Amino acid sequence: MRSDKVKKGIERAGARSLLYATGVSKDDMAKPFIGIVTSRTDLIPGHIHMARLERFIERGIAAGGGVPFIFGVPGICDGIAMGHTGMRYSLASRELIADMIECIIKAHWLDGLVCLTNCDKITPGMLMAVGRLNIPSVVVTAGPMMSGNLRGRRLSLVKDTFEAVGRYKKGEISQEELAALEMCACPGAGSCQGLYTANSMACVTEALGLSMPGCASALALLAKKDRIAQESGEKVVNLVKRNVLPRTLVRREAFENAIKIDMALGGSTNTVLHVIAVAKEFGVDITPDTFDKISRSTPHITNILPGGEHFMEDLESSGGIPAIMKRMKNQLNDVMTASGKLISQIANEAQILDENVIRDYKNAYHKEGGIAVLKGNLAPEGAVIKQTAVSEAMMKFKGKARVFDSEEAAMQAIMAGKIKKGDCVVIRYEGPKGGPGMREMLSPTSAIFGMGLADDVALITDGRFSGGTQGPCIGHISPEAQAGGVIAVVNEGDEIIIDIPARKLELNVPEAEIKARLAKWRAPEPKEQEGYLARYAKAVCSASEGAVLRA
Repeated sequence: MRSDKVKKGIERAGARSLLYATGVSKDDMAKPFIGIVTSRTDLIPGHIHMARLERFIERGIAAGGGVPFIFGVPGICDGIAMGHTGMRYSLASRELIADMIECIIKAHWLDGLVCLTNCDKITPGMLMAVGRLNIPSVVVTAGPMMSGNLRGRRLSLVKDTFEAVGRYKKGEISQEELAALEMCACPGAGSCQGLYTANSMACVTEALGLSMPGCASALALLAKKDRIAQESGEKVVNLVKRNVLPRTLVRREAFENAIKIDMALGGSTNTVLHVIAVAKEFGVDITPDTFDKISRSTPHITNILPGGEHFMEDLESSGGIPAIMKRMKNQLNDVMTASGKLISQIANEAQILDENVIRDYKNAYHKEGGIAVLKGNLAPEGAVIKQTAVSEAMMKFKGKARVFDSEEAAMQAIMAGKIKKGDCVVIRYEGPKGGPGMREMLSPTSAIFGMGLADDVALITDGRFSGGTQGPCIGHISPEAQAGGVIAVVNEGDEIIIDIPARKLELNVPEAEIKARLAKWRAPEPKEQEGYLARYAKAVCSASEGAVLRA
């Protein structure tokens, strides 16, 4: 066992003594040492209930014949960090999480790993560590939140708080109604109720074969999730005993499955960024073009928030990801998973319990999958949009550029009513380097939607969008402004052309004029001059490469 490095041999007497001090017994020394990395925190609703899941994972590890050791990593709640400089730290924390897990596992020579995670950057950070370390691993995502309820109407975080701000500003709801929505939209523990980034990544994780079947949609605080946690603990010990490694299970075919399922679901645009980053750690080359190619041939068969009407609880009651696999069985690669089952076995054992929530291909919500990758002189390396959350009227758009060098400046103009029909809001210097940290733009996109401008106004940025964003909002524009991308020289009033079916994003300015502007352009001073973000900005690469740190 790997752990023999710290527990066998005369020279390890000191190490054994320290392990005995933790309560380890002599009999335990002959068993696999299993790490449980948890992101439990009082700060994030999706993580506040993890102490109970830790207990069930421990129970499973012990039942399987292993010795559990819990250690923690930090987590950031994107919803709380949204709309201010705190969001700069969210994506940047993904790299820290992967590095911290690497440090603990390699320093203590643990034999296996269970990752207990839930929210946006924490799940991909843990998946990156799994690929990098390549020791037997299982991932437990802690589950979606139940829908809120106000006077018999189901509520969700994004639609009923972030978008409600725009409705309040428009005069459609009162301040009292807004306050009532705030209190009721998030009733308790769990990740936000729609197919936002947290739940999108949970589905991707299960589709990769690294979670137990049914884990992604099993709701927070329900006994099913406890049982999955215990099963995960038992399973990881079995994987250790058989030396089944993540890179053996998760090859290109598994990533293709994950992208296909993500496209069928209509997941967050952030999955592009994260899957590319995770794949690098597994030694698999995934690009934005991989997503676009798969999306073109994968019908969108669910209609989950934010673009649709259903909640994660509806996906769960309809059969979850195993039911999606059943529907897509002929399109998926039949690979082995950490559960010990092939994809075909999981699909065959599943039931589709609601044909409207999980539609067949003939009755799909859209002919193509959730994400489209646009290119053109504004984004030669690509830009990303959730096309299934865009109305038919806005699939093609020409608009006048309204240019802002920060999210705050754009939000101020939107809330002041300065954005009009036919405008294309351009938010730049918010990319991986320029942000730094590639902030999400949920506040401005939600305000535009809530003010009734979703079919009249587009928004493009070198930053990111929350998984809760809907409408004609294009992110990840690469190269970013700070790196000298064309978005840096868009002028107020320039015409922007968006053609989603043709995958085009163009600045309608002569090429000679663009070159002349770029020749005069100079990069602004970095926004962060010290601390982690200053170091991050120097090392981070383009969004088209997953915004990972260069070695």
